[in-house]
Amino acid sequence: MGFCADIFNQHVDWALKERTWNKNKAHHALYANIRSSYPDIPSALVQTIRDNAMEAVKATKFKRKPRKKPTSGLRYDKRTMTLRGQQLTLSCLGKRAKLILDVPAHFREVFDNWEFGGGTLTYTKHTQQFWVRLVFEAETPAHQDGDLQGIDRGLYHLAVTSDGQFYKSNKIRATQRRYLHNRKTLQQKGTRSAKRRLRAMSGREKRFMRDVNHCATKKLARQSDYTTFVLENLSGIRAKRRGKKLNKRLSSWSFYQFEQFLSYKAEALGKRVVFVDARYTSQKCSRCGHIRKANRQKSRFRCDHCGYTAHAQR
Repeated sequence: MGFCADIFNQHVDWALKERTWNKNKAHHALYANIRSSYPDIPSALVQTIRDNAMEAVKATKFKRKPRKKPTSGLRYDKRTMTLRGQQLTLSCLGKRAKLILDVPAHFREVFDNWEFGGGTLTYTKHTQQFWVRLVFEAETPAHQDGDLQGIDRGLYHLAVTSDGQFYKSNKIRATQRRYLHNRKTLQQKGTRSAKRRLRAMSGREKRFMRDVNHCATKKLARQSDYTTFVLENLSGIRAKRRGKKLNKRLSSWSFYQFEQFLSYKAEALGKRVVFVDARYTSQKCSRCGHIRKANRQKSRFRCDHCGYTAHAQR
């Protein structure tokens, strides 16, 4: 994987120098030299790494330099990774590596009915294990007819729906505070056992938050009455200065992960997620449309124009 990281970084350096992410130009400029420098790496794998590098540069639009470390993940396509039955083969130095997969029962439907599209090979330094994450594709179902549901995301509530469902976040915040306290304590201690404990804790908070978002978005997406979910567009929410404490809480909250999970779960069921401008949504009356800052007082909303009252996040 170290050689592959070098090839990726060479393509990125060339793309930034030439100010282009054109794959064909990158192939003509670098392929011959890379093949002579790394003759043991299969040509199809070199081309896959090239495509990955150009797509990474295109995604960042020259604003930063994408880099890979020797242990970074390696993306495979159908040429470099094949799946026949339960046998998986991967291109590598020399002969292809072969694996026999043990497919869990809850993945069997995807494994049997969806089309295999490639995968990613990753390495976990803490456990010194390699992992293969497979990608399967299926046709997107046609959009169903149904009602709309507004979903408001926040810090005190993970989500509040327009029909009055509240997904509270008090347990989430308590867990985050516990992890923060434990990290501070162990970092101040600084002993070898404390460092081992920090390594063991690494990633636990992210996995906890990912599980919470999976459970909430699955429940929302499977509602039978709603086929369109309306979210506020929260892009750039961390760009403003709101004070050290509030900015820290915003940076630890996974708004984007929530909308990504809901989007793909809804799409798989023939539903969709749409976005609206977040400006003034907490001050606008849902009944008469009157906008005023005084309408909202913490968690209570009362319209000065028509007198409508409700929870502020509904």
